[in-house]
Amino acid sequence: DAAPPRRDTETMAVVINAGRLDFDRKLDFTKLKDACGGELTMFDDDSPTPEAIAERASGHSVVVSKEVPVDVNLLPDTVKLICEAGTGYNNIDLAAARARGITVCNVPSYSTDAVAHLVITFVLNFSATIVPQHVALAKGDRSLFTSSLGTTPHFELTGKTIGLVGGTGAIGTKVAEIARVLGMNVLVWSRSARTEPGKWEARASLKDLLAESDFVSVHCPLNDETRGLIDADAIACMKPTAYVINTARGPVIDETDLVSALRAGAIVGAGLDVQEVEPPVEGSPLYELDNVMLTPHVGWKRLETRQRLMDLVADNVTAYKAGAPVNVVN
Repeated sequence: DAAPPRRDTETMAVVINAGRLDFDRKLDFTKLKDACGGELTMFDDDSPTPEAIAERASGHSVVVSKEVPVDVNLLPDTVKLICEAGTGYNNIDLAAARARGITVCNVPSYSTDAVAHLVITFVLNFSATIVPQHVALAKGDRSLFTSSLGTTPHFELTGKTIGLVGGTGAIGTKVAEIARVLGMNVLVWSRSARTEPGKWEARASLKDLLAESDFVSVHCPLNDETRGLIDADAIACMKPTAYVINTARGPVIDETDLVSALRAGAIVGAGLDVQEVEPPVEGSPLYELDNVMLTPHVGWKRLETRQRLMDLVADNVTAYKAGAPVNVVN
């Protein structure tokens, strides 16, 4: 991995895959540089190997990473802080970091609005059949302008129900807020969920939520309990007119079971900003299914969202240097 750093000198901190964050070269790293004493090393590629990450971390005390597997046991002894530039941190072995005395921080709330807006974008597109109409036009088919939509679902959102799986956090709360403005009913299921009048109604079981929802939106983190949570049995509980939306983590949905259900018409469609493997492997049926809206994990990639993220990473570094680390996950 020969990607050169943007600076040749060793610095306090290294961004080991800045290419994933600053792909358009529009981010301002001033605040992070200031937090690191005015110098910052950045590597411009997207997904370095664990071995490359370890090499890049040499001589640095702070490692900033974005959605790339970090082998903590390969890191040099100089590393004292790993800042995951995002909410999820399943790419880092927290126990191994703790054993080595490495603090791990994340940024839990930088993309709340952006991801919530993406969820609602999926909902609005499904209800107004925007994608099928656009695909037809792209193929030169203008028949929808001279004939009816046929059996394509096309409906108002008022009175429809969105069910939030694990949706009691910031993003789920924002989705609920917007959905209510659109006249939708909001259900939520998680271990800690309680009915909050004017906000949502809680359901005692995932099965109950799935059975009542016109849209099912996944908002839970990925862990051993949630991996494959939405599988064939769960999908069988859903309405045949329902849609599933995932902007959280791909493996929360069993992709094989979902594809089978979509092919069989067990549910109408899926909006997937995240997948089991990102990007999906060549030949994945997700690329070809007409009833799937597939996006390349864009929920966090709006410019304002990414700038907020880097500024909050800087805050994490500043707090750690002051001896009062924040957003510690290990």
